[in-house]
Amino acid sequence: MIAYIEPYFLDNDAEAASAATAAGKSTDGVSESLNIQGEILCGGAAADIAGRDFGGMNCVKPLAVVRPVGPEDIAGAVKAALRSDKLTVAARGNGHSINGQAMAEGGLVVDMSTTAENHFEVGYLSGGDATAFVDVSGGALWEDVLKRCVSEYGLAPRSWTDYLGLTVGGTLSNAGVSGQAFRYGPQTSNVTELDVVTGNGDVVTCSEIENSELFFSVLGGLGQFGIITRARVLLQPAPDMVRWIRVVYTEFDEFTQDAEWLVSQKNESSFDYVEGFVFVNGADPVNGWPTVPLHPDHEFDPTRLPQSCGSVLYCLELGLHYRDSDSNSTIDKRVERLIGRLRFNEGLRFEVDLPYVDFLLRVKRSEEIAKENGTWETPHPWLNLFVSKRDIGDFNRTVFKELVKNGVNGPMLVYPLLRSRWDDRTSVVIPEEGEIFYIVALLRFVPPCAKVSSVEKMVAQNQEIVHWCVKNGIDYKLYLPHYKSQEEWIRHFGNRWSRFVDRKAMFDPMAILSPGQKIFNRSL
Repeated sequence: MIAYIEPYFLDNDAEAASAATAAGKSTDGVSESLNIQGEILCGGAAADIAGRDFGGMNCVKPLAVVRPVGPEDIAGAVKAALRSDKLTVAARGNGHSINGQAMAEGGLVVDMSTTAENHFEVGYLSGGDATAFVDVSGGALWEDVLKRCVSEYGLAPRSWTDYLGLTVGGTLSNAGVSGQAFRYGPQTSNVTELDVVTGNGDVVTCSEIENSELFFSVLGGLGQFGIITRARVLLQPAPDMVRWIRVVYTEFDEFTQDAEWLVSQKNESSFDYVEGFVFVNGADPVNGWPTVPLHPDHEFDPTRLPQSCGSVLYCLELGLHYRDSDSNSTIDKRVERLIGRLRFNEGLRFEVDLPYVDFLLRVKRSEEIAKENGTWETPHPWLNLFVSKRDIGDFNRTVFKELVKNGVNGPMLVYPLLRSRWDDRTSVVIPEEGEIFYIVALLRFVPPCAKVSSVEKMVAQNQEIVHWCVKNGIDYKLYLPHYKSQEEWIRHFGNRWSRFVDRKAMFDPMAILSPGQKIFNRSL
């Protein structure tokens, strides 16, 4: 299909679009402004697809949604925007952004889902170690990559996110973090090659060796330098099963010391997955004790808690991979050897065994429940931060124990990561000090019956937490960042701001890409 939207490239505000429609000029008009093989949606259809994201706190109207067949269509959209005075382009994966990062008000939104099946090929890197990889589309969902790699090849990517209903290009444009990142690094550290459409409209293959500046710019680049159309992702043999364990702590220091010890061990001397979360010391089914057990037959026994414990408690979440051929006694011994070093509360240990794919898709059931009860469609004023080891104790005392001591109506994640697993050549920024830093995620869910004022209070509390960090000199960075002023972005990037600006000038000099991030203004 060849589609055209010539009237909109003359002046892309709403009045011009309306005038064009009134004059009888439609998307089928003969023009060379935009010539693609895929589909173009305008008006209400475009707004329905790309006018809102998972955060649910922003509502903007794109000029059009481009549903490309391949990278040439994406390049065509970028080149058409370059020929215009105002148009911008945003890539949209599964729409899981929180603050409108994948939106383009009055611009073009590229729906990457139409390219999801464009690539899938397993191969091996040249060299003696025969490392496997899979080439996948930037628009592919990680859950589909997982299922196909495991079922067809017995292989799997090494690093994940907790929720896998996200696109490959979307997470690689941020970092991609989960409980495996302490060992393998974020997803950005597990990619060896990319195909990218730059803000100049060029289709470029890049890697650590070939076009390396673009490669490292795009990884964690927030969509500012290019749209990922293909990624070469490292694979490893997939285990058959996972022993999934949760243990409870009353003291934050013991919780963090144990978590830090685990993530600092060599591969065979630790678990394969390490995360943690904070929960309310009470019977609240959403924020408290009931959120900890892993099976309906498990029961949280609060009498196991000392009377002196505070308003919040801490849970260390662990996973150990194994094969079907491993004996139960072997797995039990490995688990006990590791867990015997930990100082959790006796009697508050929960564990189940799951198939590997089921474990990685563990959030899928939560998604289904949220869709059933309506909370999937309500606003999600989430806050994600990286906080240095130096300051995580202060963060616990002020934020966990005071500001959010009653919970956030959703998970409150906190677990350590290792700086040495992150490549500082990428565009991702992390806290400045120390080898160990923490990810903190306040994943707020809003009940369907909640008033607008309650959402505003949640947003205000997020802002209060960030302001407290700034005021008290906390060594932190926002993850999945969103700021409203360039001054805030400059503070976010710190001494890497000039590099970020230079990369923008190199790969998107007209500031066409990802306007929803509000980092740069479109150049004329």
